[in-house]
Amino acid sequence: SKRSIRILKMRHFLLVSAFVCVVLTHTQSLVNAATDEEESSKKVRGSATTTTSNKKGQNAIVDAFFQSQSNAQVSVSVSASDKAKASKDLLDEIKLLASTENLKNFLSVTRRALHRHPELMYQESFTSETIQTVLDDLDIPYTTGWAKNTHEDVYPGKGGYGIVAHIGRRASGKVPGSKEDEDEAGPCVILRADMDALPIEEQTLNVESFKSRKSGKMHACGHDGHTTMLLGAAALLKTVEDSIQGTIRLVFQPAEEGGAGAKRMIEEGLMEMEPKPQHAFGMHVWPTLPTGVIASRPGALMAAADTFEILMAGKGGHAAMPHLTIDPIVASSSLVMNLQTIVSRTLSPLEAGVVSVTQFAAGDAFNVIPASVVIRGTIRALSVETLNSLRNSVEKMVEATCLLHGTNSTIKYSPDYYLPTINDPDLFEFSKEVAGMVSKEGYMRDIVPTMGGEDFSFIADAIPSTFFMIGQGTGGDEKLHLPRTDYGLHHPSFSLDEDVMPVGVELHVNLALRTLAELGNGDSPSWYKKKVENETMEGSATAAI
Repeated sequence: SKRSIRILKMRHFLLVSAFVCVVLTHTQSLVNAATDEEESSKKVRGSATTTTSNKKGQNAIVDAFFQSQSNAQVSVSVSASDKAKASKDLLDEIKLLASTENLKNFLSVTRRALHRHPELMYQESFTSETIQTVLDDLDIPYTTGWAKNTHEDVYPGKGGYGIVAHIGRRASGKVPGSKEDEDEAGPCVILRADMDALPIEEQTLNVESFKSRKSGKMHACGHDGHTTMLLGAAALLKTVEDSIQGTIRLVFQPAEEGGAGAKRMIEEGLMEMEPKPQHAFGMHVWPTLPTGVIASRPGALMAAADTFEILMAGKGGHAAMPHLTIDPIVASSSLVMNLQTIVSRTLSPLEAGVVSVTQFAAGDAFNVIPASVVIRGTIRALSVETLNSLRNSVEKMVEATCLLHGTNSTIKYSPDYYLPTINDPDLFEFSKEVAGMVSKEGYMRDIVPTMGGEDFSFIADAIPSTFFMIGQGTGGDEKLHLPRTDYGLHHPSFSLDEDVMPVGVELHVNLALRTLAELGNGDSPSWYKKKVENETMEGSATAAI
């Protein structure tokens, strides 16, 4: 009838109108996002060049420090008091340069721009472009395209947003290729920062002006702060570049949150670039420590980590007739409970390990027994050997459960399990001394290991390294509408204490300059001398026995 035709036309019109509204709304949101990103970029662009008035790249205090440490260049011996004075002068100069209002403003503007636009692993395009903008402003050479995603079937995004930059002799235009050029570039150290965000909806209070603009994404682990601190260090180091005796490699690394971005960069040749790096340093903000306090430990600091996904397959059917099914929910529930006994009953009480089930997915209706269950979780340990042992125990537990309940199963692990983050014991004593100079307490705290994972571990496995925790937990005051900064990492209300960023800059710069001085002083670095002394003493004691 005509009435039916009119109704159908009206329905068609309404459906088309609704579709057009959705498209227009989505298009407008994309336009708004692009506009917001451009505004954020404008705020960052050019701000780095205002961080200090010294544009010459030469610094008399840095010159004096390197000269005081160099046995090869100083014809007359330098007294211990002169060395101590040069070291103290360097510490004070770096603190002064890191505490200027211009630098603090740059750190705040840059970090908030990154915080507004969080990006998940292998999708960090805006973050990478922002870093490149700052490096261009500072006239720091760099290469892009690092950390390409080799597991797009697991992690979405093509990757390739990593950046490697150089300050010092290698950046002077002479790319080492011969032995002479390598000597000219001097020793090399790596400073590394991660950059990716997490799939978390931000709930942080009192940060409306720079709260995440991306639904379901948030910098809840402080990586926006890590990237900003390394950019601040780059700005400071650039002002003294002509005084640097060696090469500082700045590594801006994507995909730390499970994607093993550091491993990808190593596979792509990060450690083979000339000059080859001798040591590396990284750091992470830590909400359980007071702001400005620095902590670490020798040996295992963070855990080896892997993920698992177990598919438990049974036979579905009507919930009223369970005898005609093979119930995967009952089998999986039994498995979850029994998995808790692996650490408590198969691992030595003196070893650390974690087996945690974090997801349990099954069924769509109250009266249907599903055909399968998916269980996901994580395995952690402070050594690869213990991690492998825990994985074997999980597999045996799954096999036994299937045998008991008549189910079938498959287990999938992460494409790249994380190694434990190991601080080189010999380098650590030197690192601890430097960190103590910067920490607000005047010393570096020793802390117990954490079962969190960190893909700096791949760098530390390649070259002797030190990783630090920088306290940020005593900032903010909700009564004054300042966000609390003691929420844990990966919490939806996590907030960075921006007062920690100059501390991170100071630590980066001190580690880089002081390590280069040790490596290039014409003698063995202090940590290797200490190692030889210890080995000699141990050998003497063994011989005496």
